[in-house]
Amino acid sequence: MMPMPPPVVVFRDVSFRYAHQDVLHSLSFELRPGEVVGLLGPNGAGKSTTIKIITGILAAHVGTVQVFGLSLPERSLDVKQSIGYVPEAALLFESLTGQEFLELCGRLHLVDEDRLQHRIAELLETFGLASDRSTRLDAYSKGMRQKILIAAALLHDPALILLDEPLTGLDVNASVLVKDLIAALAAAGKTVLYSSHVLDVVERVCDRAIIIDNGAIVADDSPSNLIAAAGAATLEGVFQKLTGAGAPAAAAARIIHALHR
Repeated sequence: MMPMPPPVVVFRDVSFRYAHQDVLHSLSFELRPGEVVGLLGPNGAGKSTTIKIITGILAAHVGTVQVFGLSLPERSLDVKQSIGYVPEAALLFESLTGQEFLELCGRLHLVDEDRLQHRIAELLETFGLASDRSTRLDAYSKGMRQKILIAAALLHDPALILLDEPLTGLDVNASVLVKDLIAALAAAGKTVLYSSHVLDVVERVCDRAIIIDNGAIVADDSPSNLIAAAGAATLEGVFQKLTGAGAPAAAAARIIHALHR
């Protein structure tokens, strides 16, 4: 029997707070090569904070974090060279063109120049941005900016890809492309951590779903196992049960009633 490869990410008993507010409470999980893991939770549950700690942007106050066996935050620069990250909200260098922005990102990751130019051309063509390569980013639509961010995250062929709401602003065709791309990345041995509120997509593309609520893990298993254990029809039903979402239909009726008073 082949030995199990070491985990790509180790998150052990991690806690984090902003000012005087606790955000994460002793979170523990591992990510392994080739896994596509959905990171789910209500707004404010700690999803983006968790991802930022893995990237080295934030430092855990308590606990152990390792990426590729490198300890964070001590080795954050080395870790950043080997990951791809699409943030939930990013500020771009809007005075640059799409081509220039991708060149900047690729050179920061020390990608060979010939390889970089080839990858940029392929990514721009695939995302339908080839004709806009010389257009400044301040003229890009929200969807175009999101495509550029995804392209930038993949330029250096990272082994770990962190996606925080990657479908934001994308049209149907681009969303389908990203979903197929996630599956292809996993098939190539990459590890993908995918945070999203679009739970039907998570159900289709993820091997595993980690659900956090109020900074703590409330479930960690395959979507099919979570659905069976909760006696729900979909992952959305599991999410509502575990995070105390209540009855959305009743809440919607209450809002309509309030508007008509």
